[in-house]
Amino acid sequence: MKKHFLLLGFLALGFLGFSQQSYTINNETLELETAVEGNLDLLWTIDDGTYRYFVKEKNGNIQELVNTKNTDTRKYQEEYKSVLNALTEGYGVPTDQVNLTLYSLEDFFNTYNATTDLSYNFEPRAKLQTRLGLFGGITNQPLVENPNNASVPLFGLEFEFFEATKLPRHALFFHFRHVLEADDFEYTSTQIAIGYRYRVINKDRFNVYGNLKLVTYDFGNATYTSSLPGVGDYDESFSNIDVPFILGLGADFRVTENGYITFAYHDIYALFSDNSDNFPIDFALGFKMNL
Repeated sequence: MKKHFLLLGFLALGFLGFSQQSYTINNETLELETAVEGNLDLLWTIDDGTYRYFVKEKNGNIQELVNTKNTDTRKYQEEYKSVLNALTEGYGVPTDQVNLTLYSLEDFFNTYNATTDLSYNFEPRAKLQTRLGLFGGITNQPLVENPNNASVPLFGLEFEFFEATKLPRHALFFHFRHVLEADDFEYTSTQIAIGYRYRVINKDRFNVYGNLKLVTYDFGNATYTSSLPGVGDYDESFSNIDVPFILGLGADFRVTENGYITFAYHDIYALFSDNSDNFPIDFALGFKMNL
């Protein structure tokens, strides 16, 4: 058993020896690990539980990347961005979205090294993007029996997320909507849905897509008129989980750097649920923004 512990100890020391190197910076000796190696190297260590990051140039010069807080304004001064801007000036690699974290710095250093060295290869990380949208519109509840074909208001919100680098056309979304009732159609409902979206047209300024609601949870209240003598109108509450595969269409038009006007034609047809005999009316207009 002792031999096993000794063997593991030597292996651990060996790995540490390959991954760390000793540097003297401003009269301070540190054991730093190399996260990115290229025209600019990213070095880092953990010192008393605090992450510290350093940039190493080709000439061997090393500077620490810091983000100190101003004692008067209590605001962070982001000195690390000034250092990175000075070192990468003229190559069009922005620092405004760079955070002082290993993940964010690795992305910046890899981008800069790939920009300045065509032989530099790296695999970009998947970038998960999210959007939040609010919408309102009108519907005749095309998946519900609606004898008078009454149209009623709806409103809701949607949370969408997708991988922007490798799978920009594909997205998953969480959909919440509430439908009001009318005098001649006393049926109100709330729906929470999980769905899949495919962007048939995916441009920078606009995109057009198809929606597929996979799973829905509906609850609400309806007023019915009984054909039985003496019963008349009666209320009934309902709730159910379904896998209806509801088809829909939509389009987003960019109006600001992070904002979109969105148009949607929801609930056109359900593959595995009842559809009413009325022509589907389920239109919504809204605003969506990148988070």
